[in-house]
Amino acid sequence: MHHPTKREIGQHFVFGFHGHHVSDDIRTLICDYYLGNVILMKRNVQSIAQVQALVTDLQRLAKEAGHERPLMIGIDQENGLVSAFSSTAHADAGTQFPGAMALAATGSVQLAEQVSAASGAEMRLAGINWAYSPVADVNNDPRNPVIGVRSFGDDPQDVSRYVQAVSRGLTSVGIAPSAKHFPGHGNTHTDSHLSLPVIEATRESLDATELPPFKALIDSGVASIMTGHMALPLITGDATPASLSRAVTTDLLRDALGFRGVIVTDCLEMDAVAATAGVAPGAVSALQAGADVVMICHRFDRHLAALNATYDAVRAGVLPAAALAESGRRIAAMKDAFTGGWDAVLGAKLDAGQVRRLKADNALLSTQAYARTVAPLRSLRPGALPLAKAGYAVLFTPRVQSINPAVDDNEGALRDAAGRLRNTAGPSYEALSKSLAAHVPVHHIVYAQGDTVVPGDQEKIRGASSLVFAVRNAFEAGAWQIDYLRAVVQDGVVAPEKLVLVTTCAPYDLMNLDMSEVKDVPCLATFEFTVPAMAALADVLFGVSEVKGTLPVGKA
Repeated sequence: MHHPTKREIGQHFVFGFHGHHVSDDIRTLICDYYLGNVILMKRNVQSIAQVQALVTDLQRLAKEAGHERPLMIGIDQENGLVSAFSSTAHADAGTQFPGAMALAATGSVQLAEQVSAASGAEMRLAGINWAYSPVADVNNDPRNPVIGVRSFGDDPQDVSRYVQAVSRGLTSVGIAPSAKHFPGHGNTHTDSHLSLPVIEATRESLDATELPPFKALIDSGVASIMTGHMALPLITGDATPASLSRAVTTDLLRDALGFRGVIVTDCLEMDAVAATAGVAPGAVSALQAGADVVMICHRFDRHLAALNATYDAVRAGVLPAAALAESGRRIAAMKDAFTGGWDAVLGAKLDAGQVRRLKADNALLSTQAYARTVAPLRSLRPGALPLAKAGYAVLFTPRVQSINPAVDDNEGALRDAAGRLRNTAGPSYEALSKSLAAHVPVHHIVYAQGDTVVPGDQEKIRGASSLVFAVRNAFEAGAWQIDYLRAVVQDGVVAPEKLVLVTTCAPYDLMNLDMSEVKDVPCLATFEFTVPAMAALADVLFGVSEVKGTLPVGKA
């Protein structure tokens, strides 16, 4: 095969790889297959300096292989629960900022823009130039297992204002945003990582709810849009995922909505595609449907299979070379707008002092932002907060269960006196316990499905001056958390006037809580269980800061 086609085809993929350094796989893909775009995942991130060195190595390989333009280097950095670039227990990288619903709870579009620019500036220092954000999904199904708090809310106009702010913030610091998951992943309670969601939406209902945020972004010139893996049979006539559908990708997004930027698919290794169309055939279908860039995050065998299937499709004439070339011009335009060219990507030197100063500024901005996110789910009775600084507090947190594969779970474990493993608390709830302990001693109870309150804990609960009861996604699968709360309250062990209820992820858990025993109990929402969100909650509970947030969903 002659090289122009091979070089062209490589531009239409974004692949991931494993490790903190250039792997043999990614070297082969860039040098031999002219792969034009790379996605970094949490597994590739150790520090800003390490990512910058890694990206420089990748760019140097591309230049030496004769690529005309630098690589787009993408990452899933939505902030909140999906923050591949943010620091973890094992990595000192980017700053953790509030995610979409938490930001919407602050009521400040300006803050959303500021946070996005701050987060983007760190990524830019590391050589990243493409962020798969903002989430433009309108979360109109409270049972949604995959979007939920990753959405700015359930009102299309509110979501539109916030996604435009995020897009402006990222673009202002040289990061290409990618709004997702077109045409809207909010109205589903199926997780597309695991199977194909089917959304029975008409064009009219899409126009009313799902599409306004995308239209607003298209009007403001967003660089790229990511298509999702959900079937819209009333739009396409069949069960084809949107990401592989010409009716959605070309007819709706390109032609009807007039989007001229780059269309990238969500990762084809998610089971909605991998277990139906298959990854390599899916890649060809996505390009035929009008996608510019196809994303495959994990497996080298699938990378090669997708490239080879695409060569075959071009050779057979079922994927027109002219359409690919036109699509290639859109990718080239995005690269020209966001990479800064070879001198910029290869000449970038990381200034450690600059990184330190930026991270110090961003730590302050993050703390200020999180302080505004904690919201009451109903009006607080006078004197309900702050909690007593005397005595001790009992903290109840649910055993950590995985939410969905987009949100990485690294679980912390508690041991009993004999050193046996007890229920896992997870790093977020360990952090909450530690944050509360800055104010009063804490007895931490991790409760699991089917648990009853053991006598030793009953004594602790009776003697406590305050009780903080946390739930996480109790709305659907976690209803047992509410059952446990009911058991604890009906036990008569808990005095309601000492109790505070907190939902640490989707707010729906406690919004519709029908329990007379807790009708006057303060109910708060943090919208995420990140470590800084837990610290902000502790500050609110003990009067270091006021409750400032408002609920961004369920207002209708």
